[in-house]
Amino acid sequence: MGGLPRAFWVLFAGTFVNRLGTMVEPFIGVYLTQARGMSLAAAGLVMTMFGAGSLLSQPVAGWASDRFGRRVTLTGGMTATAVTMVALGYTTSLPGIVAAMLVLGVVVDAYRPASQALVADLVSPQDRPRAYGLLFWAINLGFSIAMVAGGWLAGSGFTVLFWVDAVTCLIFGILVWRAIPETRPVRAAEEGGSFTDVLRDRLMVAFVLINFAYALVYLQAYSTLPLAMTGVAGLPASAYGVAMAVNGLVIVVVQPVTNSWLARYDPSKVLAAGFVLVGAGFALTAAVASTPGYALSVAVWTLGEVLTAGIPGAIVAALAPAHLRGRYSGLYGLSWSAGTLLAPLAGTRLLEASPTLAWLILGGLGLLAAAGQIAIGRAVRRRTALTRLP
Repeated sequence: MGGLPRAFWVLFAGTFVNRLGTMVEPFIGVYLTQARGMSLAAAGLVMTMFGAGSLLSQPVAGWASDRFGRRVTLTGGMTATAVTMVALGYTTSLPGIVAAMLVLGVVVDAYRPASQALVADLVSPQDRPRAYGLLFWAINLGFSIAMVAGGWLAGSGFTVLFWVDAVTCLIFGILVWRAIPETRPVRAAEEGGSFTDVLRDRLMVAFVLINFAYALVYLQAYSTLPLAMTGVAGLPASAYGVAMAVNGLVIVVVQPVTNSWLARYDPSKVLAAGFVLVGAGFALTAAVASTPGYALSVAVWTLGEVLTAGIPGAIVAALAPAHLRGRYSGLYGLSWSAGTLLAPLAGTRLLEASPTLAWLILGGLGLLAAAGQIAIGRAVRRRTALTRLP
């Protein structure tokens, strides 16, 4: 289909199903404050444990996908995530919730390096931006549906969210195990390698640090934004679901139209423009207090998100030697894990200090990320030209 291999479309379908059930992470802050009675600060600390687990997840999963294979790592991560989701939904004590969030952080993102490496294994360099963009599109189509459904279901109780999330994780894992062959290059097992090898790549490290700054801004959508809408603005949880559904809707409609057009431009410049728009959208949040207002700010930063779709994954795949693809993807994923760890901690502190100033600071950080990407743009072009990245 469309010049891409069948195994990719299985991964595409599994990713879509998995995101249809992504209901726990977006609503975890609301769950902790409303269902478990935690303060904003306490909820932020608990969510930080999730990020701490994710920090461990990425290097380990990246190594595992190179050492044991993409298929085993992805299926194992999805199965463990399903079990942990159910356990978290029935845990009531603070120590139990903290422990479950830590474990969930370890397992929920374990599939990412394997998924990224799978695409690099299966798809030619010329088609990788398109392939990663299609996965991004599937993620957001599923997400737009999940946010509306999750917001509605949360109104009658949160337990069902954990079960839906768990079942869709299992479906994804089974699809990969049954329908995708192992794609790990033989050299990966024979030569080994470590994260030290990846860390010697200064351009890759710089790219990851810039993405970390961007992640600190973007991930406020799933930690601080729902708390601002429900706790500061006094809106119901369903309002957050509606506002975030705009995110998925804009991506589903706009991305297919812009994909071929954006491919004509330098990837680093497109990324930088995306970072600027994301920063501007979050800065706009300082001036809104209603569901339509929040939806408008979401629409602005979503346009920036569309600009970044598919490009980072293709750059990482182009920078990585074939036998280190899992580890390179793991290091890239580490920037998101670090963001997951620090975004709720920083965001909730800023929100408590000054809701208006919080969003303006985040907007400024988006501009800094854009400047950094422009600075390394020439080096990225030189390296990626060797693998014919558009």
